[in-house]
This record gives sequence, structure tokens and C-alpha cells, in this order.
Amino acid sequence: MIRLIVVLCCASLLSGCFFFGDSSSLYGGYGQRAGMYLASSDVDNSCISPRLRSALNTFEQHYGRKIVLNSGYRDPIRNIIAGGKESSYHMRCMAADFFIPGVSKQELIAYAKRNGAVGGLGCYPGHNYIHVDVRDRPRGARQPVLFSGC
Repeated sequence: MIRLIVVLCCASLLSGCFFFGDSSSLYGGYGQRAGMYLASSDVDNSCISPRLRSALNTFEQHYGRKIVLNSGYRDPIRNIIAGGKESSYHMRCMAADFFIPGVSKQELIAYAKRNGAVGGLGCYPGHNYIHVDVRDRPRGARQPVLFSGC
């Protein structure tokens, strides 16, 4: 009986390796919730507007890889701790900070500037992620509103 339990445990562990991928994969160190990769367990992706999800999907489709969310929804306290503005689009479910493993930040910035779904773009020098929000662009604007080092 013990031998059977050991065999079943080994089999389940091995099947987990094949199903989830090994730690050397691009996404091995990140958690997942609701179909999105998260940079840490305190990232809240419970409130992503359909418009924002659509904008994020354009990045995933363009690069053929999933994004890793560094920051999503922020309640007012979390927004203060993160140093966000009082009118942050993160508190409205309309902003995300993210990166894509294997894609340079400069490539993401260049694509975001051409992407009509992006209303605001933050670049955060010294960090590997960019900020994208889905605010309405000013009338006639060909690029998103740029801030934070772009």
C-alpha cells in the first residue's frame, strides 16, 4: 500500500512538471490568477476593465507571449503606498503596469506609442515594466499621453 502511494505521488509530481513547465521557462517564477501571470501575489487583477483587457491582448497577440502584470487594480491605500496619483487610472480598473519576458522595454514602449488602444503610457526609468492605461486621448492625438520618463 505504501509503495502504491509513493508511486502515485511521484507520478503526480512528474505530471505537474509537464503540465506547468519547468522553472527555466519564461514564466516559471510567476503566479497565475484568472488567466494572467502576476509578478507577485499581492498584484490585484480582479478589476480589469474590458477595454484594458483588450488593450493588453493587443500586446500579447503582437509579441506572441503573455504579459506579466506588475500592478493592476489599486485601492486608495495601495495607490498611496505605490506613490500613485490621486486620480490614478489604476483605481478605476483602467491601468496596468506590465512587462513581457523576452521582450525589451524599448520594444514595448515603441509598440505602445503606435497602439491606438493605449491612451496613456508611462515608462518608469530603472524598472523593467511600462504603464498602459485606456484613458481617452486628447482630440487629434496620434500617440498616447506620455509621462514618467517616456
